[in-house]
Amino acid sequence: MNNLISRVLIVSAVMASNVSLALANEPKGGAPDYSGISYMYYTLIALVLGYGVYDTFFKKS
Repeated sequence: MNNLISRVLIVSAVMASNVSLALANEPKGGAPDYSGISYMYYTLIALVLGYGVYDTFFKKS
């Protein structure tokens, strides 16, 4: 049982020490730039709508 508790404490300490490293690289000021993910969403929407047009008008059934 003591072995389990010590492992949990070690893992918790390692995770707590890594949080400070993640926050150190946080950009300061201004709104975050979401342009990359926005273009991915727009592309996905365009593909879905394009398939809908193809399925409705051009696909032979």
